[in-house]
Amino acid sequence: MATFLYRLGRFAFRRRHFVALFWVALLTLAGVAAASAPAAGSTSFSIPGTEAQKAFDLLDQRFPGSSSDGATARVVFKAPAGEKMTDAGNKATVEKTVKELADGSEVTSVADPFTSNAVSKDGTVAYASVRYEVSGMELKDASREALEAAGHDAQKAGLTVEIGGDALQSGAEPGAAGEVVGLAIAAVVLVITLGSLVAAGLPLLTAIIGVGIGVSTITTLAKTLDLGDTTSTLALMIGLAVGIDYALFIVSRYRGELAEGRSREEAVGRATGTAGSAVVFAGLTVVIALAGLSVVGVPMLTKMGLAAAGTVLVAVLIALTMIPAMLGYAGRRVRAAGEKKRGKGARAGAGAGAASVAAAASLAGVTPAAGAASGAGGASGEGSASGGGATSGAGLARPGLATRWASFVTRRPAAVLLLGVVGLGTIAVPATQLELGLPDDGSQPTSTTQRRAYDLLSDGFGPGFNGPLMIVVDAKNSDDPKAAAAKVGDDIKGLKDVATVTPAMFNKAGDTATITVIPSSKPSSVQTEDLVHAIRDKGVEVKADTDAKVLVTGTTAMNIDFSQKLNDALIPYLGLVVGLAFLLLIAVFRSILVPLKAALGFLLSVLAALGAVVAVFQWGWLGGLLGVEQTGPIMSMMPIFMVGVVFGLAMDYEVFLVTRMREAYVHGETPGQAIVTGFRHSARVVAAAAVIMMAVFGGFITSSESMIKMIGFGLAIAVFFDAFVVRMAIVPAVLALLGRRAWWLPKWLDRALPNVDVEGEGLKDMADGGPRDTDADEDRELVRA
Repeated sequence: MATFLYRLGRFAFRRRHFVALFWVALLTLAGVAAASAPAAGSTSFSIPGTEAQKAFDLLDQRFPGSSSDGATARVVFKAPAGEKMTDAGNKATVEKTVKELADGSEVTSVADPFTSNAVSKDGTVAYASVRYEVSGMELKDASREALEAAGHDAQKAGLTVEIGGDALQSGAEPGAAGEVVGLAIAAVVLVITLGSLVAAGLPLLTAIIGVGIGVSTITTLAKTLDLGDTTSTLALMIGLAVGIDYALFIVSRYRGELAEGRSREEAVGRATGTAGSAVVFAGLTVVIALAGLSVVGVPMLTKMGLAAAGTVLVAVLIALTMIPAMLGYAGRRVRAAGEKKRGKGARAGAGAGAASVAAAASLAGVTPAAGAASGAGGASGEGSASGGGATSGAGLARPGLATRWASFVTRRPAAVLLLGVVGLGTIAVPATQLELGLPDDGSQPTSTTQRRAYDLLSDGFGPGFNGPLMIVVDAKNSDDPKAAAAKVGDDIKGLKDVATVTPAMFNKAGDTATITVIPSSKPSSVQTEDLVHAIRDKGVEVKADTDAKVLVTGTTAMNIDFSQKLNDALIPYLGLVVGLAFLLLIAVFRSILVPLKAALGFLLSVLAALGAVVAVFQWGWLGGLLGVEQTGPIMSMMPIFMVGVVFGLAMDYEVFLVTRMREAYVHGETPGQAIVTGFRHSARVVAAAAVIMMAVFGGFITSSESMIKMIGFGLAIAVFFDAFVVRMAIVPAVLALLGRRAWWLPKWLDRALPNVDVEGEGLKDMADGGPRDTDADEDRELVRA
């Protein structure tokens, strides 16, 4: 692997014009295709295999043309103070609005509130029900605009008009301002880490190109593959984060290779061979985690995972090819690690010796003390791909922060491990109270018309009115369908938390009926979920007595089934993703215990992150700081999606940090020394990468879409826990306690596994002219370019 990537990096460096032109052309083609692609609207939503979906499918068969899964809207009217909706003037205004609504192109029916008993008992609130022929996710923008405009005349007449229902739902809009702030923070971190604007700009440029290709491709295929706006938003979020990080690791390693005196082409090859190998395997773990979402069996989630995985794959390919090409263009503007900008007269003699010491000290993770630069110059940093060697003048240098921290952890591993595990365990406690559900209008901000309509209906008709249950009675095999439907209605009336049960309505064939049940509690409550299960239990009894099938559906039941399906899929998903990644990491680290430790550390991170999400979005702790106006159940897909993404990112940090430790260990250092060496070379860059990911994910917290806000917060806090607690503290503590046992691998397994050579051991055999005068080499490169 390292040898192949070494050659690939050098090829991209030498043929930089071709490589750059290829990626720019691909971006242009993807952009043109996206611009000319037909508008896709939003993706359809279905949950195969659930009872609610089976009921919808049955209704489409038995009630043809009814659009059972079509979008619905409720236009809610409230009379001015001291008036009633039944007053002549108010009634005429509502009837005019109903007529306007019925003229919509996708509208199948509009129920007049005065003929459908849709006026509250006190007469102050009424609503008109609107049904469409397509789902809310497929509704045209023109239909939404017509719905919003229909109530304007009623508002002018003095009525309060609010609109609820799924007809107004639209694609997720990420917080644009937050994204800009996130990228700005990433840019600052890159400048600090890489030491120059040019070096910092390379990861940003390549990440934006990669995300542009990925998102444009998604937009192009959106109509064909039924992809929604949320799909491209999540691909953008993850693609930006990993694209910047992968490029950062290669550029950082390149600067370290330059500090050893290698030519720029050789440094690019070795950086791509070593750090690039880590990028490949880190990217593979992310792709496995995202593509693994397919096992859940929800088409929408499968598409989101595969689209994001494709964007990550593009980010890996760009990091391996375009970064080496861009480094070729940058030339001397990307300096060696630890090298300061120098004048032309300081390139030889004593200046060269001082620069050599400074470069070696920086590579070894130490800060030169006063007078250190005047010592003898020269050797390469320990644990590099080219072998060992001590830094000359090391006795005059003081250790850097990463070295001091790693040394502390290796001296006190048990205490650090205990503190880290207890701390994350405490934060994870709220996760035991996790409640899952899908958002309804009651979770919207109070500034939205959906939320105000929700509140008006709750006040006028009761909290359960916003989440009616539809009972489908399939009496095709029953001797007396009407008697069976009547029994179902009577049985449901006797259940707890039932407010209203409507009479059964049969289809033309008389073999299928629908019954509407209004719960006493709000749609997202535990009581309503218990009622759905109770009705289904009654259905089993009805089936035994009458041969009639009873199915519960509707938006509320669909949400409950969706949450249950995701819960049931979580363990198989974890088993698949963790199992595949475990096997992959065994090949990378040539160890059993290191991958096992990596997986257990990930579980700590994700549980702590779920605990934080519950505390903020379900309990409301610090919710005001994040703009959380309404607490409630956690988004059903949040845990499984966060597990997938966080696992991939956690393995990123594991690969980047531990491969440098493995590299040092393979080159002859003791386990304790290898831990310190790994931190010298990688801790600063891993920390910078984590801050960048947190900034990018944190930018999405400003989104008005609750799912995007929640995922942005969850991923940002998970990256913090995993990078700074698990990988920076728990991992070195565990490795220090295990010692040489950490790198144990049965001999038979060692022989069976392929040699992926992430450490770059094979690069020793590559032709290397040895240390060269990089400044003279630069001059030749510039002339040649």
